[in-house]
Amino acid sequence: MAKLTYKDAGVDVEGANRLVRSIASMARKTARPGLMGGIGGFGGLFDLSRIRGRRPVLVSSTDGVGTKLRVAFMTNRHDTVGIDLVAMGVNDIITQAAEPLFFLDYFATGKLEPATFRAVVGGVAEGCRLAGCALLGGETAEMPSFYRDGEYDLAGFGVGIVEKDRIPDPRAVRAGDVIIGLPSSGLHSNGYALAWKVLLETAKLKLKSRVADLGHPLADEMLKPTRIYAGLIRGLTARHRIKGIAHITGGGIVGNLPRVLPSGLRAWVRRGSWAVPPIFDLIARSGGVPQAEMDRTFNNGIGMALVVGADAAAGVERALRRRREPYAVIGEVRQGRRGVSFLK
Repeated sequence: MAKLTYKDAGVDVEGANRLVRSIASMARKTARPGLMGGIGGFGGLFDLSRIRGRRPVLVSSTDGVGTKLRVAFMTNRHDTVGIDLVAMGVNDIITQAAEPLFFLDYFATGKLEPATFRAVVGGVAEGCRLAGCALLGGETAEMPSFYRDGEYDLAGFGVGIVEKDRIPDPRAVRAGDVIIGLPSSGLHSNGYALAWKVLLETAKLKLKSRVADLGHPLADEMLKPTRIYAGLIRGLTARHRIKGIAHITGGGIVGNLPRVLPSGLRAWVRRGSWAVPPIFDLIARSGGVPQAEMDRTFNNGIGMALVVGADAAAGVERALRRRREPYAVIGEVRQGRRGVSFLK
């Protein structure tokens, strides 16, 4: 009888271990106060005593990248999806005015390809650097026959910290409060199933072809990494009272902005008050996608929405201008059933 090994079954343990060791230098570049040890142990260690605070509260989030990975597979470009992975988790954490502390990733594939793995994890490390958090550890799974050749999946897990009395409280929101929108970098990591259906299958566009409406190849647009707002939000919440912070992700403005409103108050959003990136108009026109469907699927150019008291809005706007950060006053809060209405 033949003597089979794990490697014969498609799993190269030694090769995987070498790859994990090779990315340790990437993780070291994300070091921050509180980090203990490094990648390689059974569990990552973080010393909370290094973080000042009287009533500290931990904030956690987990997410993936989703159908956007399909674009990476088709183009063999894997250096940005790791940034997306960090962004999707960290952008949720900072809605609680929290400071991101550390992040862990999970990479699963059929056969571990060194160049692809390094590109993906390099993106994760870059995302952590942009967010100001440590890449504390992760897991790599090689599962032959489970994934198709050249494909993989990603999941990420982040933890942040905030003083209890600084957590935004929807109960503080009042009629007359102002809604300030921070622009997205494009599609971010949501709605890709619909975007793929419209652009690649219905409109028959090619990923590597230049699209006149965009001014560059479609793949460049679809692989733009999700914007990470951690540094900006941290700076704003340190000096200004922001009552609500909504991450405009899956579900769009209509699905996410109400999450930071109390019962009895409604967001009124003015169309045309912000610049909508051309990718969204391209999808709507190419697929005949109704506006209501666009609103509940995509961010349509707004990645974060801040709810600010009318008396504090001018100060927040000045802070954004000082930082040369683009923004738009996109609406206001009024009495009404919790939800979103659009004004033309």
